[in-house]
Amino acid sequence: MKRKAIYSSDCDNSRGRLFIEGESKYRTSFQRDKDRVIHSEHFRLLKHKTQVFIAHTEDYYRTRLTHSLEVSQIARTISRKLNLDEDLSEVLALAHDIGHPPFAHSGEEVLNECMHNYGGFDHNSQTLKILTKLEKKYPSFDGLNLTWETLEGVLKHNGPLITDNKKEEDIPKIISDYIKIHDLEIHTFPSLEAQIASLSDDIAYNNHDIDDGFRAKFFNLKDLSDIPIIDKMQKNITKEFVGINESMCVQELVRRLIGYMVDDLINETNNNLKKLNPMSVEDIRNHNERTASFSVKLVEQDKILRKFLRDKMYSHPSLEKDRIKSRKIIRELFSGLMENILLLPNNVQEICDKKDKTKIAYVICDYIASMTDRSIIENHAKITGTNEFTDKEHFV
Repeated sequence: MKRKAIYSSDCDNSRGRLFIEGESKYRTSFQRDKDRVIHSEHFRLLKHKTQVFIAHTEDYYRTRLTHSLEVSQIARTISRKLNLDEDLSEVLALAHDIGHPPFAHSGEEVLNECMHNYGGFDHNSQTLKILTKLEKKYPSFDGLNLTWETLEGVLKHNGPLITDNKKEEDIPKIISDYIKIHDLEIHTFPSLEAQIASLSDDIAYNNHDIDDGFRAKFFNLKDLSDIPIIDKMQKNITKEFVGINESMCVQELVRRLIGYMVDDLINETNNNLKKLNPMSVEDIRNHNERTASFSVKLVEQDKILRKFLRDKMYSHPSLEKDRIKSRKIIRELFSGLMENILLLPNNVQEICDKKDKTKIAYVICDYIASMTDRSIIENHAKITGTNEFTDKEHFV
């Protein structure tokens, strides 16, 4: 087995778990974390949650689950090349979106509006809450009791939570309450494994959105050729595979673009590591900027690609129509349940018993956030008597 880099996270010297447990006979601490995430209820629910398209729109589009799996494989490959802990990068990739509510970012936005008077909602905080409290699988503790390194990486995968522009009082209550009992050092950067997982997320969604957008006929191969980085690859593909059809060309294009972005991330991160010369994972955490990064050239190319996807795909009228419906569903379901908690399942009603309005709002928010696209549509229809997605206009 290849020796890990001196600045990688060390599973044998983990900072441990909040609740002390015996070690596994066959698995490292990070492998065990990964298994716990995969076997969790909330991870399974990602299979019917929106990535870009409403999850029941068409079977071939990515869901939040398939996206997470794609991120994990990219993160694992890059971590292996950089001699990091592959299992830690993989579990962070698998867990990073576990707090997402139904209907993707529009669902998050409207839930935050619904919770405005009660502390708001944000999927990153919800991920921590799920992993440390809402999952109920063990008789000795709530949550999954993951290692410090995994919880730190999930919470800080986008960087420190305390910055010049964000103070402690700006931190969501879910996070501030938890770090009082388990300090995740939210003022520092996370491990390099977490940084790699975060950038692997960018690689995955940019590329699978090209694939899904083409499948949905939101754009064609000629449209894609307007993006300089893609135009060059496309010309090479059509030259190498004479007569290749558009669909197969896009598949090859996505494959090559992923490889290009992975190579760039590995090379630029290695350059940064040479400059920093870290002697431990703590040097990575205490550095004044992220160590893992793309090159300046790729960042500029990525901006062009993201603008293309925003203009051609994310702003498409059919997706906006679905977003309007999804916001309506969440607003009406939240307000309906707040007005009458007897509409909740018996086990959720019991949690609400003798609680004040704020705590009831959190229970209802957790209940809605855990739903899949399918289940929230069905639950909303039961309460209102209307099904917002009975028409087939959003099918492509």
